[in-house]
Amino acid sequence: MIEIDIAAAVLRFSLGITMIAHGWNHAFGGGKLPGTARWFESIGIRPGRLHALLATLTELGAGVLLLAGLLNALAAAAVVGTMVVALVANHLKNGFFIFRPGEGYEYVLMIILAACALAALGPGRWSADHPAGITLDGLPGLGVALLGGVGGLLLLAVFWRPKREAKENA
Repeated sequence: MIEIDIAAAVLRFSLGITMIAHGWNHAFGGGKLPGTARWFESIGIRPGRLHALLATLTELGAGVLLLAGLLNALAAAAVVGTMVVALVANHLKNGFFIFRPGEGYEYVLMIILAACALAALGPGRWSADHPAGITLDGLPGLGVALLGGVGGLLLLAVFWRPKREAKENA
């Protein structure tokens, strides 16, 4: 159905461009990769340089794969994993709304859910997966995307050591 192909293309394009822009900003915006590494260190993800490089490459790579419609479920898993790390390590404590101080989690949550939806939907016929005969969608595609989230949680368990806030004496 053409409607499914349109929906898949819209999701792939929006997620792909967003992830490329995010990775590009990590690499070339503001403080560039060293600034991203310092920021990762500041929120307790160590070693910051390694994780800044890995996150940047993951975001850029997943974005390109999504635009091409190549390895759709795997690209969605990369998006989910990266955004789960952002959700837990930085945004969850700030509440839902993005405009709250520290930026809430609505943005990263929507990216996670859109990536899961795309993995379940599949890349559509207007993708590199289609002529290659790669058909990983439905529950298996969603399962692959959710494994990306598990990977993000494992990364946090091993490498995330947030600073403990000093308790106030009343």
